[in-house]
Parts: sequence; structure tokens; C-alpha cells
Amino acid sequence: MFPIIPAATTAVSGNQEGIFGFGDDSGNLAMTNLVSNAGVVSTDVAGVGTARNGPGACEYGEDKGIFGFGYAGTFVSMTNLVSNAGVVATDVAGVGTIRVELAACDYGGDKGIFGYGYIGSGNKTAVSNLVSNTGVVATDVSGVGTARYGPGATQYGEDKGIFGYGLNGGDNVSITNLVSNAGVIATDQAATTGTARRYSPACSYGGDKGIFGFGLSGGGDVGVTNLVSNTGVVATDTAAVGTARRFPGACEYGGDKGIFGYGYDGSNAVSMTNLVSNAGVVATDVTGVGTIRAQLTACSFN
Repeated sequence: MFPIIPAATTAVSGNQEGIFGFGDDSGNLAMTNLVSNAGVVSTDVAGVGTARNGPGACEYGEDKGIFGFGYAGTFVSMTNLVSNAGVVATDVAGVGTIRVELAACDYGGDKGIFGYGYIGSGNKTAVSNLVSNTGVVATDVSGVGTARYGPGATQYGEDKGIFGYGLNGGDNVSITNLVSNAGVIATDQAATTGTARRYSPACSYGGDKGIFGFGLSGGGDVGVTNLVSNTGVVATDTAAVGTARRFPGACEYGGDKGIFGYGYDGSNAVSMTNLVSNAGVVATDVTGVGTIRAQLTACSFN
């Protein structure tokens, strides 16, 4: 009698929960909002760490997260670690160039990277800072690619990353820079598709792919999205779903899905969210929970 061999299943490789944190609405904020494994956003959790806007955030250690950098009345580089239960720790002294409106993503399966950003007086940078699998931030790595601020970043291909879009001086760009599984940033990718814009965050979905969404183009706020394949190829624009806005946050949840949340719609800060299926399809607006704000960020954990 032949043995019964169970059908093959596809592993869900991502984290189950997420966290939105920090931001601005008529003043800097430090509160956070947890995202369940079903994509439900919780009410405000009292802020821990220095209130600020424009930080970056990413996963590290496979199941934890880190918020870093931002603007708190002055540019800062401190970080705040997030446990695998979603608890934010107090400030850790900053390492690296102080800056705001940068981006971050994980790479190598258990490490992270902060990159790019605005350093004041009209100046932008392309420096990056690696995050170890214990959440330790390294000193600056010389910039690679076009210096800019307001990019997004996400993991793709399970162990690599990508930075994309942003503002280079007076021009929005649609260039991307791939990150190897050793944390090395590549030079600009030519002929990247999609609407040139800034303040367009990104997150992973489907276990090995990514998505950039929303942002501010030369024509105003947009809601378009761009899928990233598991080889780091960015697709053309997908028509907008949900409220067009800049400065939302985005993270993975449920192991293979994503969520965009909060932002500024051109008139007001908002708190609505848009879920992303494991096929990269963005859903219509979900009524917001928690304090309305923009210039926040998000990462996954657990």
C-alpha cells in the first residue's frame, strides 16, 4: 500500500502583526497603534520615546521592529526598539547622520537598513545605516544612488530590499535602488516605471513581493500603487483605490498581507486605512481608528 503524501503548502514567511507610530497633527506625536493579524487597527497606545515626525521604521531579528530618526523640533537620530509583543522601548542614543523623511526596510531575513533623508537647509542625503539582528544601528555607510528625501522602502524576495521614489531637490523621481541580502545598496535603476512622487511608503505582501502606494506628485496627492515582483521589478501604476494622500505609513500583517494607514489628504490629516491582499490588491478605505496624523511610519513584528 502506498503512503499518503500530504499536498504541498506554501509557507507564510512574514510577520503577523504591525505597528504605526509617531507623526504630526498640529504638533509632534509619539503614540502608536497596533495592527492585528486580521488587519484591525487598535486605539491609541500612549507614546513612549521622543515625540517626532518623519522617522523611518523596519523589522529586525525576524520578529521585532525599530523606529529611528525624525524631527522633534530639531533633527534627531535616536531609535526606539519594538518587542515581539509590540511594546515600544524608551529612546536609544542615536547613531548616524541626523535626518528626517528617510525610509527603512529589512534585509537578510533578520536585519534592517535606514536610508536617504532630509538633513536641513535644502540638503538631502543618500547615506544608510545598517541595523543588526539585535537592533543595533551602525555608523553611516557612504551614500549610493541619487540623494533624496521622502522615499519608501520595502523587503522583497524574502531577504532583499528596495528603496524607491522621493524628492531630489525640486524634482520628484521614480528611481529605485535595490538592497542585497548583505545590505548593500545598488546604484540607481534606470527606466523605473510609475508616477514620480514623494512621501509614498511601501510594505511587503505575498511573502516575497512589495508594494509602493500613495504620495505627492507634481500634480498633487495621488492614490496610485506600484507592485514590486520577487525579483525587484517595479510595475506600472495601478489605478488609485482609496483616498489620495501623502505621508501615510505602511507595513505587513497576517504573514502575507499589507496595510496603508493615516496620512494627509491635501487639506487635513486623516486616519483611514487601506488593506492589501496577498495578491497585492488594495481595498477601499476603512474608517480610521486612533489619532489622525501624517508623517508617521510603520513596521511589522511577531
